[in-house]
Amino acid sequence: MTLADILAARRRISGLAVRTPLVPSPHMSRVAGTDFLLKLETTQPIGAFKLRGALNALANIAADAPGVTCCSTGNHGRGVAYAARARGLRAVVCMSALVPQAKVDGIRALGAEVRIVGRSQDKAHEESLRLVRDEGLVEIPPFDDPLVIAGQGTIGLELLEDRPDLEAILVPLSGGGLAAGIALAAKAIKPAIRVIGITMDRGAAMAQSVRAGAPVEVEEVASLADSLGGGIGRDNKLTLSICRDLLDDYVLVTEDEIYGAMQALYFEDGLVAEGASVVGLAAVMAGKVSTTRAPVATIITGRNVDMKIFTDIVSGRGVKLGDIELKGRAYAA
Repeated sequence: MTLADILAARRRISGLAVRTPLVPSPHMSRVAGTDFLLKLETTQPIGAFKLRGALNALANIAADAPGVTCCSTGNHGRGVAYAARARGLRAVVCMSALVPQAKVDGIRALGAEVRIVGRSQDKAHEESLRLVRDEGLVEIPPFDDPLVIAGQGTIGLELLEDRPDLEAILVPLSGGGLAAGIALAAKAIKPAIRVIGITMDRGAAMAQSVRAGAPVEVEEVASLADSLGGGIGRDNKLTLSICRDLLDDYVLVTEDEIYGAMQALYFEDGLVAEGASVVGLAAVMAGKVSTTRAPVATIITGRNVDMKIFTDIVSGRGVKLGDIELKGRAYAA
């Protein structure tokens, strides 16, 4: 894959996906000691960056296709549902029982069928592949696909067009589609820029896989950063090698650190966002990312959060996540 693929993706999705704003966070700039910028993918029509890759992939589907399918932790499914409805195509989204109900409801509201299968992304993927085999649907992978990666990479183009002086980009990391796309674009334009993958410490599939040199299966557990859950696929063809070659570092944050960052983004910047969106903030607030005087940006990837959990967090109440319970605490700047 090259920069040309990402430029082509931008042409395909122009007018369908939003060119999202890049705004300063005065609070995080004080914490980081440099300009800290937020790329607001929350302003996409589906409330998440995943629309970019889904639109680019769906543009390649024949009009007479019987439909499309995907596995998803929520936002990819929403992107596929939105893009399929725009094309008049049937969409079936396969998800595990760990996906929050709010995300399931959002996908159904866009007209897609939802299949809940097992308690892992791998099980949901198996059902998606069965639909391809038995019903002839076309699979739209959530991350390990050149069209999806290129679509997400358009974020990297916009970041460096808006702020050519960026020194680092902090990218929420899961299967690697977002990180791979942004790294491909950013490094092609500005080779010296740092691209750092940030994820939760429970189930850090890509970070573990890069370390092992091959896809590693991880146990999927409940997390505030539920959008970052799941493995990278046993037969990963693209994102593992791209992330291995282009990401400069991998940083893991705890659930407590994500909790605090969600509070900070809400009280300081007035933004409602998912836990996956704030891992870049969490890493800087915890002192796990070193910054220079040059500007740093992170991607606020989505706003499709379970509002009950979000309300508990900003109210300082405790939150139960599977086998752990996070203690509540009031926000203190």
